[in-house]
Amino acid sequence: MSVCEYKPGLEGIPAAQSSISYVDGQKGILEYRGIRIEELAAKSTFLETAYLLIWGELPSKEELEAFEDEVRHHRRIKYRIRDMMKCFPESGHPMDALQASAAALGLFYSRRDLHNPVYIRDAVVRLIATIPTMVAAFQLMRKGNDPVRPRDDLDYAGNFLYMLHEKEPDPLAARIFDVCLILHVEHTMNASTFSARVTASTLTDPYAVVASAVGTLGGPLHGGANEEVIQMLEEIGSVANVRPYVEDLLQRKAKIMGFGHRVYKVKDPRATILQELAEKLFSKYGDDKYYEIAQEMERVVAEKLGHKGIYPNVDFYSGLVYRKMGIPTDLFTPIFAIARVAGWLAHWKEQLEENRIFRPTQIYNGRHEVPYIDIDQR
Repeated sequence: MSVCEYKPGLEGIPAAQSSISYVDGQKGILEYRGIRIEELAAKSTFLETAYLLIWGELPSKEELEAFEDEVRHHRRIKYRIRDMMKCFPESGHPMDALQASAAALGLFYSRRDLHNPVYIRDAVVRLIATIPTMVAAFQLMRKGNDPVRPRDDLDYAGNFLYMLHEKEPDPLAARIFDVCLILHVEHTMNASTFSARVTASTLTDPYAVVASAVGTLGGPLHGGANEEVIQMLEEIGSVANVRPYVEDLLQRKAKIMGFGHRVYKVKDPRATILQELAEKLFSKYGDDKYYEIAQEMERVVAEKLGHKGIYPNVDFYSGLVYRKMGIPTDLFTPIFAIARVAGWLAHWKEQLEENRIFRPTQIYNGRHEVPYIDIDQR
């Protein structure tokens, strides 16, 4: 490999062949197994979409009911994991708590029977079912409260909101949250998915795969950006401050959180749907002053940077949706993980089908033939 072939961040270099999702960044198209994201957001549910991604086809009514029933009855976590979580520092970030908790599952279920379809299905069900319970449990325990037990009569999204807020959610909020999960479940070979596939290629257990992906998602250049969007809107404070704020960032060549994407050169289709969801929430529960700031920011950035293909991405409006639901800012990325677990598991399963351990090369740019110097001569 010559120096001219080196691409920082492996930009544009295929790392795998996959039939899970497809993105056309020039046209703003996102498909899961060939189905447009707009259609899934309007007609599907998160668990149905998860099934589609992992097993390759939309389930029959009987298959979906069986999958939902399995997930419903695996939501509870072992008391030893719960007791471990109680020892986490209250000031710790929920993503760190989630990574540790997901890894701990492997202590109980890491049999690594990777050629057994029953083991694979059990792992899929267990991870999709328990990750939301872990996120909600840590949120309550860091406030000094006991976690809320899952309710088997509530659907996936409604049960999470119930465990988080200790009250049954409004059906509109539960449906919107479910759609948010659909929007975040998968997005081709992003950083955390690549991390998941690299880990999976070693033939370790799926709990380690998910834990490694959670750690990758936690960075501010990946899933953590939605937290920084809210902090940015709060810092701007008013519509009048938007233009000078953006101009200052551009002058300093600083990143504008929630804008731009390595793939999309138009507005992220997920951002469009999230904006519509935000407006539905505001029409029922009242306006959010930061939404007006966000709208003005989108206009100003389009004026300044639209010619470069920089528009809102999925992180720009998702925080406003979660904020209106009363979800703390530092839970935005763990919620991203709740959804993306299904995507990571789809890639884990696909990786196992024709596995080859990842072993990329490097371009060495260091010295050669350097003599060792004795310590008393340094």
